[in-house]
Amino acid sequence: MFEGIEFLNKELFWLLLLLPLAIVWYIFKNKQQTAELKISSLKGFKVTNSWLPKFKHFLFALRLIALALIITAIARPRTVDVSTKTKTTRGIDIVMAIDVSASMLAKDLKPNRLEALKNVASEFIKGRPNDRIGLVEYAGESYTKTPITSDKSIVLRSLQEIKYNNIIEGGTAIGMGLATAVNRLKDSKAKSKVIILLTDGVNNSGSINPKIASELAVEFGIKTYTIGLGTNGMALSPIAIKQNGQFQYGRVKVEIDETLLKEIAQVTGGKYFRATNNKKLAEIYDEINKLEKTEIEEFKFYNYEEKFRMFVWIAGILLLFELLLRITIFRSFI
Repeated sequence: MFEGIEFLNKELFWLLLLLPLAIVWYIFKNKQQTAELKISSLKGFKVTNSWLPKFKHFLFALRLIALALIITAIARPRTVDVSTKTKTTRGIDIVMAIDVSASMLAKDLKPNRLEALKNVASEFIKGRPNDRIGLVEYAGESYTKTPITSDKSIVLRSLQEIKYNNIIEGGTAIGMGLATAVNRLKDSKAKSKVIILLTDGVNNSGSINPKIASELAVEFGIKTYTIGLGTNGMALSPIAIKQNGQFQYGRVKVEIDETLLKEIAQVTGGKYFRATNNKKLAEIYDEINKLEKTEIEEFKFYNYEEKFRMFVWIAGILLLFELLLRITIFRSFI
């Protein structure tokens, strides 16, 4: 019954200190009003053990309880029902351009670069419930895996389906991947448009120069975050395909065109990152998540329900009951 009750005027509970003072006053007054008669013997007197004189103190107890209830009532007890409504005021459209060349199967990240990326990117997508996200794959050429959508289940499913295949032309066409991502975002009405471009190599194929693609991004107001994926030094990477169709691995020097990636990020107003291990990759996506915040308005509605009436009613009933007892049963003892 009293769950969730708050008191608007808590300071008025100091008035409860009047109750012990009232008890002391009552005891003192009761002693003054009680007459004493000392006799040597009760023989010859007829003594009746009536409970009424002793029970008259019950009337004072009723008054004390009523006073405590009145103090509680003027402290303004009430319940609060809070409802919240959120409204996205600044949505962000994001396209993740992912390198799917054979080198993404290198094992310097666990279990390999591509799988490590998919795991981290999944958490990033789940953490953007108010944004639209799309996916672009590229190697020697590029194509849209998923157009920008607010349906995260579609994006997550498409992300898990990404894998290396020899259907796409080999190589790393950074310019093509960036241009395709720009094409997906150029008609977006979102106030903020972002590309996250990830690669583990250098631009060595494709018909679009990365600098031209970055200029297109600038023209359409698209910010680009670039990520160079791969450890420093040598990495265990695919170097050939065996007769059974499986990759043969060998130690290969990691080469990433960091100068190009930094330039793309700088020109478009983004930032360049280097991910050398799983932990660093996760930290990079976490930082991008913090840098690109979606503005959300939150409206809170408070519904107050006053509860003092219940205390006033109970106090009134107790006082009325005390008055009736005083003028009827206890009339001759007061």
